[in-house]
Amino acid sequence: QMRLAESGGGSVQAGGSLTLACAASLDSVTRYCMAWFRQAPGEEREWVVVINADGEYSYEDSVKGRFTISKDSAANTLYLQMNNLKPEDTAKYYCAAREVTGCSPMPSMYKYWGQGTQVTVSS
Repeated sequence: QMRLAESGGGSVQAGGSLTLACAASLDSVTRYCMAWFRQAPGEEREWVVVINADGEYSYEDSVKGRFTISKDSAANTLYLQMNNLKPEDTAKYYCAAREVTGCSPMPSMYKYWGQGTQVTVSS
């Protein structure tokens, strides 16, 4: 059973930066599709960025140029560097994994989820 644990959330002012981490219990970051999603209160969960087993990634348009995904294979950890944060980035951020190499922007396609970490950006 894969387990995912996010950390690194917090409260920042607009323009600030945060780095989220997702520690995986199995050797997953190099074998499966990994993704970051976020969910604001009253909103549906939406994808932020996905990265496949080959390291190919895709960002949602609103975060392009501001967010960077990376992975540390030795530590089996996925990261999300978030720069120039905006109030509209405020949400609970989730790490997710699916046991195939290909990725999807649909939350329903992911079997494993972390508990989430809150990011709050004030104006």
